[in-house]
Formats: sequence, C-alpha cells, structure tokens
Amino acid sequence: MIDKARKHAVRCMEDSFAYSKDKWHKSHATPDFKVGDLVLVSTTNFNNIKGCKKLKDFFAGPFAIKALHGENAVEVELSEELNNKHPTFPVSLIKPYKSSDSGEFPLRNKVPQVIPPMESSGSKRITKVLKERKLRTKKVREYLVRYSDPAYEDE
Repeated sequence: MIDKARKHAVRCMEDSFAYSKDKWHKSHATPDFKVGDLVLVSTTNFNNIKGCKKLKDFFAGPFAIKALHGENAVEVELSEELNNKHPTFPVSLIKPYKSSDSGEFPLRNKVPQVIPPMESSGSKRITKVLKERKLRTKKVREYLVRYSDPAYEDE
C-alpha cells in the first residue's frame, strides 16, 4: 500500500516538473540573433534621453549587431546620440526589429511628419510692465508685461 502511494507521488512530481519545464521554455525562448541583424534596444535603463519619461519610446533603434557574447549578451553599433552608453546589452533588453513593409500591410497609412510652427517674425514689443515680483530669496525677478500685439498675451 505504501509502495503504491509512493509510486503515485513520484509520478505526480515528475508530471509537475515536466509541466513547469514546458511552461518555462514557452515563455523564455532564446531568440536566434546573428551578426548583422537589426534589433531594438530597451530604453528602461537609459537616463540620458531628454524629455518627459511618459513620452519616451520603450525601444530605441534599429541597431545592427556587431558581435555576440555567448547566448545571453549582444554587442550593437550605437548611434552618435547614444555613444556614451556601453554597447553590450543582455538579450532580455533586446528584441528583433521588424520593418514595416507596405507589401505586407497595404492598408497602413504613412503618418506625415508634423513640423512644429515657427515663431512669427513679428517682434514682441512690450507696452507696459503690469507687475514685478522677486522669486523667494533669489536674485531673479519675474515681470508680468503687456505686449503691443494681443497674440502674445497668452504666453
């Protein structure tokens, strides 16, 4: 009786190990990178990218793979703006780059690049200083002014 219970427990444990192993391998498949492939690099640890954190892209790139360091690390050729970063990244921070081909996605519209409006050539001429204040204990002063052109009043 005890021998039968022991065999059943061993079989259940082996089934559990096999199930866990299969589940882990499904979610942790190592991608096959080769030298010259284009990849995107995660920006989670990048502190040198300017701008608001909410508006920052999750991935930067594409970058070409320069060398492979084992199965878990990849060396990429970084652009000039990221040249102060170390070029070797773990595979967990890299994903393959998939180009947007118009043949594969015929209904995808290209978004035109929006150019921010230039400041008007008109000069901002101040007609009157309305208020003046000193910021805390600093030697900086702020002025509330009225412009001759009412378009500048919102600034």
